[in-house]
Amino acid sequence: MSNPDFTPPLVRPALDDDDKAHIAEIFDEDIVPRLMIMQARAGNINCDFAGAEYKNWVIEFRTNRFGFEIVDFEYDEDSRSFELAPRPLIRDITGIAN
Repeated sequence: MSNPDFTPPLVRPALDDDDKAHIAEIFDEDIVPRLMIMQARAGNINCDFAGAEYKNWVIEFRTNRFGFEIVDFEYDEDSRSFELAPRPLIRDITGIAN
């Protein structure tokens, strides 16, 4: 006989290794330079930067000897993204040739 008050446990979504690699790649290329401008050291940031399908995922990051590393991935339906500082210029715009 089934119990009418029984609520099955919620199954949390999971990221596979390809998803984590995709998020980490964009984090390293686009987000880390912005975090450096902000002089960030550790924190959590919404993964919306990697695509709309990751908007409910949050990464925990911290500095290491080589820059930043992702410590953990967490699913949070209430997570929201926010604007970061603009990405720094990475090419010479002075027009002076070497």
